[in-house]
Amino acid sequence: MRKFDNINVDNTFMEYPSLYRKRLLELRDLIFETGDRIDKTNKIEESLKWGQPSYTCKGASPIRIDRFEKDKIAMFFHCQTTLVETFRKLFTNDLTFSKNRAIVLEPKKELPVEELKICIEMALTYHKKN
Repeated sequence: MRKFDNINVDNTFMEYPSLYRKRLLELRDLIFETGDRIDKTNKIEESLKWGQPSYTCKGASPIRIDRFEKDKIAMFFHCQTTLVETFRKLFTNDLTFSKNRAIVLEPKKELPVEELKICIEMALTYHKKN
């Protein structure tokens, strides 16, 4: 697990129940790993936006992660992008979506890592391509 540079983000993760915290930390690691694979020089910034862990870098559309509804977790994307619409076309049968803003995940199931890597990469390079 990557060290937290922001104590407020660290504290937010500590407040999640263990099942949700485990999966959200896996998403966090996946975001940083994907960002490093794309460009090690373009540092991902971790902060809180609307009380949710948020990840962005130069050329990126921000990604937020949090619990969703009563018993799920989600990766949230800016609703004025075409990201979720594109993800829905690519992964209609593999991922679950909420409107035009989130990928919804079951914390009791393994994460669909390969699909999420593609979605994360698209978000982290969104403004570089558009």
